[in-house]
Amino acid sequence: MPIAMITGATSGFGRAAAYRFAAAGWSLVLTGRRSERLEALEQELGDRVRVLTLTLDVRDAEAVARAVEALPAEFREVTCLVNNAGLALAPKPAQEVDLADWHTMIDTNVTGLVNVTHAMLPRLIATGAGASIINLGSVAGSWPYPGGHVYGATKAFVEQFGYNLRCDLKGTGVRVTDISPGMAETEFTLVRTEGDQAASDALYRGTTPLQAEDIAEQIFHVATLPDHININRLEVMPTRQTWSPFTIDRD
Repeated sequence: MPIAMITGATSGFGRAAAYRFAAAGWSLVLTGRRSERLEALEQELGDRVRVLTLTLDVRDAEAVARAVEALPAEFREVTCLVNNAGLALAPKPAQEVDLADWHTMIDTNVTGLVNVTHAMLPRLIATGAGASIINLGSVAGSWPYPGGHVYGATKAFVEQFGYNLRCDLKGTGVRVTDISPGMAETEFTLVRTEGDQAASDALYRGTTPLQAEDIAEQIFHVATLPDHININRLEVMPTRQTWSPFTIDRD
């Protein structure tokens, strides 16, 4: 059976993707920083498919390289890498944000994604036709908004990194896709607001946001397309979310 490696599998899109791939019988390599959640996933999914869990911080390049090198033989031929690990912090004006929050977003969303991709490229190229790299971007990478500052910039990197990877991987059979969700109801806002449940509830109240399972379905769809099809970028928003006019500062 094919194998999916999913980073940030302990919540949100990553967790939902693990369930979606498992439902189709794929073997799974699941990574995350929260061991107890990984153990729960392994217990829940392990009776259906082969599951390998790795407690891993994608920001640690050496740890990532060691983990990939040590993959057991039955998990080495990865078919699909889902670069999902990421976060947003400090939804305040840039001039009010701690520099450490910017560095955390860059280290996770950019450096972490690069670390995992670099380590996995030889394995994906060895898999060849039909292999996929699916990067989780965001509409924030294309459409700026107040408080987006470094988060939006990191997601713009994700998009361009994917496009440039495609150029270099021509002829290998490995596909690269940027999936960019809009508003989605996950733990995203809780993390961004340091656990402010009221802020999270207020964001989603009175509308119909995407759910993690909606994005998991798109991830699975892209991963299972015929070998000759590559979706470069897939931007997905709730029907009830759209764009606003430009803001203007007036005297």
